[in-house]
Amino acid sequence: MHTKTMEGLIGARTNMNLVNTPMRVYKEARRKGDLGAMERAMGYACDFAGRAEEYKEVADEGMKKESEEAKEKEKLELEEELEKKREERREENKEFTDNLGQAATVELSEEGQELLNEDLNPDGNDSSVPAADSAALREPVLYTSAGTAKPVETKPSISISM
Repeated sequence: MHTKTMEGLIGARTNMNLVNTPMRVYKEARRKGDLGAMERAMGYACDFAGRAEEYKEVADEGMKKESEEAKEKEKLELEEELEKKREERREENKEFTDNLGQAATVELSEEGQELLNEDLNPDGNDSSVPAADSAALREPVLYTSAGTAKPVETKPSISISM
């Protein structure tokens, strides 16, 4: 809590409590009919009420200043958070671009080449796959938006990038 706010709230409360004493004196003087005491008591009560109003203004200024400081602090925290996120993105992008140029290659052994050739070779006899399915596996097809199958012109290749 800002010091002006505390000072204003404490001062206003104290002066409002101090108004009670002259008001009691005023009420008693009125019962007795003492006009001079009534006027003096009302003067004191007005003074204390005026001071309470002044302290209220001080408290309002303090709260306004406190609000502005809180907004500034929140703005700074938000900027720091955004800067951290930007830095994280820069690092991620840097890592991505550093790794972008690197490509992994896969080499197949002779045994793997033979298996690949058997799958692609229409002369191979694979008894585990029915004849209709094996023909479909041998020739890669591309389906159009109309749902018709078109044979692919290029041979399949395997490429893995990291």
